[in-house]
Amino acid sequence: MSLRSFLEQVEEKGEVLRVKDAVSTNFEIAYVMKSFDENGPVLIFENVEDFETQIVANVCGTRRRICEALNISQEQLYRRLLEAWRSPKKPKIVDDGPVKEVVEEPDLLKIPILTHFEKDAGPYITAAVVHAKSLDGTIENVSVHRMQVLDEKHLAIRLVPRHLYRLWNMAKEAETDLDIAISIGVHPAVMLAAASSPPFGVCEFDVANALLNDQLRLVRCKYVDAYAPADAELVLEGRISASKEVPEGPFVDITETYDVQRKQPVVEIVNVMHREDYIYQALLPSGAEHRLLMGLPFEAAIYEAVSKVVPKVCAVNLSMGGSGWLHAIISIEKQLDGDAKNAILAAFAAHPSLKHAVVVDSDINVYDLTEVEWAIATRFQVSEDLIVIENVRGSTLDSSADQETGLTSKMGIDATRPLSKPKEKFERARIPSSKRVEELVKKLRNRSV
Repeated sequence: MSLRSFLEQVEEKGEVLRVKDAVSTNFEIAYVMKSFDENGPVLIFENVEDFETQIVANVCGTRRRICEALNISQEQLYRRLLEAWRSPKKPKIVDDGPVKEVVEEPDLLKIPILTHFEKDAGPYITAAVVHAKSLDGTIENVSVHRMQVLDEKHLAIRLVPRHLYRLWNMAKEAETDLDIAISIGVHPAVMLAAASSPPFGVCEFDVANALLNDQLRLVRCKYVDAYAPADAELVLEGRISASKEVPEGPFVDITETYDVQRKQPVVEIVNVMHREDYIYQALLPSGAEHRLLMGLPFEAAIYEAVSKVVPKVCAVNLSMGGSGWLHAIISIEKQLDGDAKNAILAAFAAHPSLKHAVVVDSDINVYDLTEVEWAIATRFQVSEDLIVIENVRGSTLDSSADQETGLTSKMGIDATRPLSKPKEKFERARIPSSKRVEELVKKLRNRSV
């Protein structure tokens, strides 16, 4: 189960756009990616200036494509993710795989790593999954991190205080560097699993293997104690320094604003493995793919948490306007007034970075923001249906929050209809139709096109 097999699958469906014109890794490729961002095709750049390597982007750019990769419907997505988190499966470890076709000395400047936005500190890797183990080998973690190119053999890795950060601190306490494998060009299921946050100690490769029906294969790295997908395009073997840190960034993050510059650990690359004709996978920071990969696992977490406090959850959307991260719209079927407020509190508990939550009835499409706004306009009263929580942990990616502590204020909106009033007062007026008039409208629309 490889990136290539998935690309063949979506190309057969006409979802791939091949860019044959010469383009530069310095802004030009990112500009094209941005131009085809929302619901756009997979992009393959065949003619990259100064490089022989092709670049692929926007692989996980739509919900539909992610579901195609897992061979499921969109309605099954949350359930499938939750099952994989609860029942992970160890992948097979094999001696060889396509990623071992070429083994060579590291030179990061030979890889077509992109510079994206005008004030970026430089080129950086965006679509890599990083595997690491605790020093005693009992705990494994796979996660996605941005990595800034410093020179031919060194990167600066952004470590958010989560699981890899914890493993790195454990290594620091033992005064030793942390071995890692950086895999680029992997199947979407591996990307989605790596972007998830199962409990510490659950290896995301095991989650990916469950998503792939036990078809993921891993290889051992040559010089570091870490694993990588056997079918990956490119693997960088490295070590996160226990002592060396450098200023990292500034870089654009999911909110399409610049993250603050921080001191971050240095990674020394000690070996490179890749397919002979490897494809470099890129991801546009703040683009639809970035937002979906970060947001979807938390949509599933919100779905599960809210399902425990209300009779039925119909849909969850971490909206694009909220950067796929800060705003949630949740539709429910409630039995009692107050269910929506419980849903709001459960959503904040499931996704600590969440800033605003709107709960609507099941007749509202959470992906249609005009419908959501209509529900707020007709079903919400500030004096009764607003929840404000002050001085709580949020996201440092929110420019308005305290960038050091992450403290913010959060808002929940109950935009469900009150059960104390007749249901018909809150229903949209409808115009009766007939087969004849429906055919007429269809004809008129075709004529206008």
